[in-house]
Amino acid sequence: MSLYVYGVIRAATALPAELRGVGQPPQPVRRLTAGKAAVVVSTAPDRLRATRRDLQAHQEVQLALCAAGPLLPTRFGVVAPDRDRLREQVSAAAADYLAALDRVAGHIEMNVKAAPVESGLASLVRDDPRVRQAREHSRRSPSMEADLRLGEAVVAGLRNRAETAAAAVRTALQALAADVRDGPQLAEYVLNASFLVPAGGAARFRSAARDLAREHAERAAVTVTGPLPCYSFADLPAPARA
Repeated sequence: MSLYVYGVIRAATALPAELRGVGQPPQPVRRLTAGKAAVVVSTAPDRLRATRRDLQAHQEVQLALCAAGPLLPTRFGVVAPDRDRLREQVSAAAADYLAALDRVAGHIEMNVKAAPVESGLASLVRDDPRVRQAREHSRRSPSMEADLRLGEAVVAGLRNRAETAAAAVRTALQALAADVRDGPQLAEYVLNASFLVPAGGAARFRSAARDLAREHAERAAVTVTGPLPCYSFADLPAPARA
């Protein structure tokens, strides 16, 4: 029987009562103990799909586990072929799992993204010499090529000033976090960073992020998501998929 995997916890951590996860009907969540570590699982659906209901169930289980104690979460869709193989894998790496659990204990993850904005074009023309020169050339010698170069200069200028704002946001928020990790580069964003934040500091972090978003609103659109399980700070491979 294949098992759907939510993550690794300490064996001493109590599971929240009547916790149910993915599947239709939602499957009861249980643990497989491997020494001082345990892996949290439920019976895997025959056909696992990224439905809204299962994505939400996956996250709700992990948030409930985080409230009970430190968790090394897996991404959605991790399925192990059988309990014996999964227990063997966790047992073999138990010391590493426990060290990673110590690192994230008492913390949550907050994700911050920043994207360029098109507001404040007048200040962009004033402050960016490349945009200013391209606009002046377009006015003196109107042409499709000149308009294209102006458009390219504006896009580059918007991104450059957003990157400057994002760097300031990242630096300011890093002071409120125990660690920070840059996530995958996304074409539409100039910042995608995850912060390891003390659980008791989540509200302070969110408030600071919102203040920074207002401060830099003319240059970048800053969004904050969380609290989240500590996906970016587990530093361990997920249990093997089926």
